Amino acid sequence: MIGENDEVLERITPSAPRRYMAVGCLGLLGIMLLVIAASRPPSDFVWLIFLVVLGAGSIWLSWSIWTSSATTLELTRHELREQGGRLLARIEEVKNVDRGFFAFKPAAGFRLSLTTKMPNAYAPGLWWRRGRMVMIGGVTSSGQSKSVADLIAVLVAQQRGEM
Repeated sequence: MIGENDEVLERITPSAPRRYMAVGCLGLLGIMLLVIAASRPPSDFVWLIFLVVLGAGSIWLSWSIWTSSATTLELTRHELREQGGRLLARIEEVKNVDRGFFAFKPAAGFRLSLTTKMPNAYAPGLWWRRGRMVMIGGVTSSGQSKSVADLIAVLVAQQRGEM
């Protein structure tokens, strides 16, 4: 829910080179698998089906990454959301922010642990949410992701009265 005085503090805009690389690699993999299946089909029918399904799936995933990573993520004092208003997490529900080197997180991204479960959602290459965990990253700029993660940590600390 976008309010009138809900100013955007920071944005995460997907990095064009990362976006092109992710889409290009997956799309190229899909095309290569389909070409192999068409030009040199394996003698076993199961392997042919495997190549076709994996090739088509790779092309579909590359298209999904392209469309989902066309949006920008916005951080306000109350929530992290997509530019269109789709909610990723409310700041008051964030338990902690993890962006450490050995953290389980996407490339150039960070992880939010929430206090309450939210519905599962997925925007390939940009963010995903499962239960109490939200992962942001993939085709995002590492600098923007770092500043948003740090700002979320500050907002959470302010809400807890630690600052």
